[in-house]
Amino acid sequence: MGARHTVDKDRVIALAEGIVSERGAAALTIDAVAKAAGITKGGVQSSFGTKDALIAAMLDKWMSEDDRRFRDYLGDGPASPARKVAAHVKVTHQQDEATHSRAVSLLISLLQSTEHLESARRWYARRIDGLQDDNENDERALLAFLAAEGAFFLKFLKLIDIDQDRWDRIFTLIDKLLVHGEGDV
Repeated sequence: MGARHTVDKDRVIALAEGIVSERGAAALTIDAVAKAAGITKGGVQSSFGTKDALIAAMLDKWMSEDDRRFRDYLGDGPASPARKVAAHVKVTHQQDEATHSRAVSLLISLLQSTEHLESARRWYARRIDGLQDDNENDERALLAFLAAEGAFFLKFLKLIDIDQDRWDRIFTLIDKLLVHGEGDV
């Protein structure tokens, strides 16, 4: 009996992200991931179980990486809801093309499962939690959040061609919506 090989889950997730990014969500199959990783379908299934579990692992990785960048911008201590939005805008602006492509690919994949959709909804809700409808600063923060997300999806779903200079100008305008203070982000 041969030695059992361990599967590098992070590598498999990265390859799955590449498949979705390059060929679309419909191309993501256990077989396609196995071929890309140079392992058997059984190797992928023993690591993740199902395609749905693989998508969940991809989504979890993206959210964890984004949350880490978000916390880095936010820093220590309590932060107002508007300051959290300011950190979200900064993270959205400063991610690289590969990160954005992966995020969009994962969000497209969410359409395949209500469980993943609920996870994403909770993630987004945490980003704007506490904003008050009767507070002008919070309303401006919500508008900045929506503008950043709109720009993100329009650019990375390739609905509008936005080069880096224009991207930076857009985020300069979005930043002007935010009322800065209490330890700017």
